Amino acid sequence: MIKAIVTDIEGTTTSLSFVKEVLFPYARAHLAEFVREHAGDAEVRRQLDEVRREIQARSRDEVTMEQVISQLIEWLDEDKKITPLKILQGMIWEEGYARGAFHGHLYPDAMDNLKAWKARGLELYVYSSGSVQAQKLLFSHTEQGDLTPLFSGYFDTRIGGKKEIESYRKIAGQLDREPDTILFLSDSKEELDAAGAAGFHTICLARGDAPDSQAEHREVRNFDEIRLSL
Repeated sequence: MIKAIVTDIEGTTTSLSFVKEVLFPYARAHLAEFVREHAGDAEVRRQLDEVRREIQARSRDEVTMEQVISQLIEWLDEDKKITPLKILQGMIWEEGYARGAFHGHLYPDAMDNLKAWKARGLELYVYSSGSVQAQKLLFSHTEQGDLTPLFSGYFDTRIGGKKEIESYRKIAGQLDREPDTILFLSDSKEELDAAGAAGFHTICLARGDAPDSQAEHREVRNFDEIRLSL
């Protein structure tokens, strides 16, 4: 019996176009300015030091701020799931949300069902490659208001990669639940494969596509088609 639901964001609760066409371009456009302006802030400095260490692993030369910025932009353009980049992106997006540059997108069917599941007593969690900070910002700045009270917790790449089985085992451990009482929702087969191998129930959000009844993971077009009698 399902006791907890862990959901992905991109392509699952939230439009890919919002992430790719709004959030990523905003972070890229403001990254250099943000880093230079906030380089002295303790948390920003900690993330920049992580980037420097990554660069120095390939070269013994002193790493300049411009090299750090170039590396971050390169990772961003390649959509790398690297923790310091994701944390800095979250900080940049925080400024964007505060300025009203955009609102967090959420599919209406996702919002309605998350609210209904919460009302039924299910525990809801988020697991995304975006930082926990970025996750909270998205759900707290939706056009429907602050939806963070729906969630009992958040996970990002600090617990492990989303395509790694061990990440889901760690999540189950932190939730103090047996894996077969947890449902994972995602649009990524590789993520669903990892979660399934860890013992989670899995459902694939095939938004815009006709569900494949022969697919390895059960497919639905939206949250309205999810049935929890698994």
